[in-house]
Order: sequence, then C-alpha cells, then structure tokens
Amino acid sequence: MKNALQRRNWISRMHLPAAGAALALAAVLASVGVTTQSAQAQTLTTLRSFDGANGSSPRAGLVQAINGNFYGTTADGGTYGDGTVFKITPSGTLTTLHSFDDTDGETPEAGLVQATNGNFYGTTYGGGTYGSGTVFEITPSGTLATLHSFCSQGAPCTDGAYPLAGLIQGSSGDLYGTTYEGGANGDGAVFKITPSGTLTALYSFCSQSACADGFSPSAGLVQGTNGDFYGTAQEGGANGYYGTVFRITPSGTLTTLHSFDGVDGSTPYAGLVQATNGDFYGTTQIGGANLEGTVFKITPGGTLTTLYSFCSKSACTDGEEPIAGLAQATDGNFYGTTSLGGAANTNCIENECGTLFKITPSGTLTTLQFDDTDGATPEATLIQDTNGKLYGITELGGASNAGTVFSLSVGLGQFVETLPASGKVGAAIKILGTSLTGATAVTFNGTAAVFTVVSSSEIATTVPASATSGSVQVVTSSGTLSSNVNFRVTP
Repeated sequence: MKNALQRRNWISRMHLPAAGAALALAAVLASVGVTTQSAQAQTLTTLRSFDGANGSSPRAGLVQAINGNFYGTTADGGTYGDGTVFKITPSGTLTTLHSFDDTDGETPEAGLVQATNGNFYGTTYGGGTYGSGTVFEITPSGTLATLHSFCSQGAPCTDGAYPLAGLIQGSSGDLYGTTYEGGANGDGAVFKITPSGTLTALYSFCSQSACADGFSPSAGLVQGTNGDFYGTAQEGGANGYYGTVFRITPSGTLTTLHSFDGVDGSTPYAGLVQATNGDFYGTTQIGGANLEGTVFKITPGGTLTTLYSFCSKSACTDGEEPIAGLAQATDGNFYGTTSLGGAANTNCIENECGTLFKITPSGTLTTLQFDDTDGATPEATLIQDTNGKLYGITELGGASNAGTVFSLSVGLGQFVETLPASGKVGAAIKILGTSLTGATAVTFNGTAAVFTVVSSSEIATTVPASATSGSVQVVTSSGTLSSNVNFRVTP
C-alpha cells in the first residue's frame, strides 16, 4: 500500500493521548466558540465518540439515507479491528451494522452512496480475495455482499487496486469510482461497476508522457450537469507531481483540465463539488501561497482560480492541510475542514486539532476550532442534513481518542433533496426531507406531480409530463420546502 495510510498513521502517532475514559460523555456534548466576521450563531455538538469496539478512525463523510438516518464507515476498529459500517440517528444513537474481517475487505477509507434500489455501496482499501480492496453492497439493516475483489485480473491489476475513494451512482444507474493504484500502468484507474457487480475499467492513469494526465487518484467522482464526470488526481500532471483536475466521459475518454504547479495548490486529495453557479470547487492538501493548502474553483472548461491559501493567519489559526472536500449549503456558502491548524490548544500535538470553516464563493473565510474533546483531525467532507444542520466526523479525539460524529448548526432552515438528482419524464423519484407527513403538494419547477408520503422522511413521486429542470418544492403544514439543488429533467 502507498503513502496515504502511512501519512494518516503518522498523524495518529503524533497526536497526544485522549483525556481518558473517565471523561464523561456528558462533558463531551459541548459547544465551542467561533471566530467569525458574521453575527450568525454557529454551534458544534458532539453526537458520538467512537471507542474501538464500535469502530475507530472514521475518515469518510456520512450519507443521509431515505429513512432519515446517517450511514458511514470507520477505517479501523469493530469486532476484528478491520473497520465497520455504522448507522447513526441525527440525535446520536449509533448501531454497528457490519465489522469487516479482511476476507470481505478491510480499512474502508471511503464513505457510502445509497443507490436508487435503497441499498448502500462502498469500497474497502484492502482485504478481499486478493488483498487489494473490494466493492461491496450493504442493505440498510446490515447484510453485506462483496461485489468485486480488486486485482482479480492479475498483475498489474488492470481492474484497479486499493480504492481510497467512494462511489457515485451515475444517471445510467451504474456506479463509478477510482482506485489509488492498479490499472494498466499501476498508477490508478477509473472504473464503473453495475449494482450486480460487473466491473469495467474505463481509464488507466499515467497513460500520457511523463504522466501528464496525473496518477494516484484518492478522490471519487462527481457527475456534472452535462453528464460527464469530474475528479482529481493527487499526483502527476504537466508540472510534475502536483496533481490534476480532469473530466472523463461515461465511456472513458479523459481530458486533463488543469495541472497544479504548487503555487496554485498541490496534492488535491479530495474530490470536487459542482456549485449552483455551474463551477466546481475543491481543495488541495498543500501548496498555495503559504504551502499549507488551498480552496479553489474551476470552470467546466478548466479555468482555475485560487480562492484562499491556508495558514494566512498567525500560527495558522485559520487551519492547514485540508484533506476533505467542500459542501455547498443552502445559504450558498461552502463548508469544509482542515486536518491540522486552528487556535492553540494543549490537548493536541503542536496545538493543532484542525478546523471547520465557511468560505463564500468569492473566497472570504471564517473559522471554527476543535479542542480534542469534541474531536480532532477532521478529514471528511461535511454533509447538510435536510433539517438544515451540517454533519461530519473527526478521525481522532473524543472520549476515547478514536474519533467522533458531530453536528454543526449555522441557523439554516429545512429543505428537500431528490434521489436521484436527475431523470426522465415518468422516472421514479424519491424526495428526502424532515417532517414530510401531511405534505399537500409536490411540484417540479412549478409543474404539479402525483406523490405518496411514504414516511416522515420520504416522498415517492414521478417526474410529471411537461416538467422542466429547476427546483422541486414540497408544501407542508409548516411551509414550502425547496430542493437544495435544481432537479435536471433529462431527454
């Protein structure tokens, strides 16, 4: 295995011991202050501390399921010490659904995606039949099936090896992902896999001279509104080892959109998010004006702008080394984390617990700190729940120094989310939300749809005839809820 786990293990070794088991959980359920240029209240609450038995070292973000709960993974811990899949309610009740045992995979570095069939899909970095990682399916109740073990095609593992990233379900219904190693050149691959487990390698990195197309992708893909996928490779590119941003068609034609040069960032560990303005936003782990990472935006055509360079404030109190990607919330701003930096705190090695931050689309950043008891070293992308709050994880810290799950309230209201985010007229669509019981109307960009309220968190509907792309709205007794992103009606 390459340096991704080695780097994380170094962070774990450098971290100071936790305060001890005597620290009561009640003391962990704390709020912390925020240094901000806005009067908007921001409150962080620790919902759960991992303890090893129920998992440890969660490194991937959560996914909000149709049933209103969150699902995620821990890279370590569980019954066999090889990681877990868990469910957690918005109030913090955690259930371990599966403990990996190496034969079915180990070290799930990535999070999950809930497909339209209701099941979850994910990857493990190692384990499986050939020891090079797996793709798995797991039901909401915890029944797991291994769909593919990587390196099944033999050296150099042309089907890929060691997937660090999670999966995305494309508009075709197939799942798409990346592997950190393997492929025809041994430097990573893009693949698609059907929900039943048929895998096709679409692209092998380092296929161009001097690896100008990049190599070692550690992040997953995002499907743009044009139907193509966008992602990052953390190394390679036209300028050496700084990494790239790329576009790839569903059939596997790859175009390098940008090669980082260190000055504009280096080592894009995380993936991208397409904002409501159509541009993509992301982070680089290092590089930039102060060498400690950046936030950037890039147009679909490849024009990149560095919005912020971390360690711009004294002692890097604004954070350093953002490993996670960004989430655009319903206020239009982006929210993210840095794995290190933050205000001085003696509970953390070199006073660096990491930060939460908000950044506007134009690049104005404000910071919230961790203090170890509420978590440390956040490496995962945040998610906004349909109740308006943001949820995330930290790899370390908490009552047992094994990581935490937290919520962040920034005063945003409820909304609805569609699954999937696009579809043809007549396609079955699920609408996720909070307190949907008693809904009286559903519209697609103003066109009324027939619907059924399945539960307080789910509405079943179909794309109505004459519908056009735009906001999906649900009328409830407490008001009208709008979708967080526009629904795209496909031909």
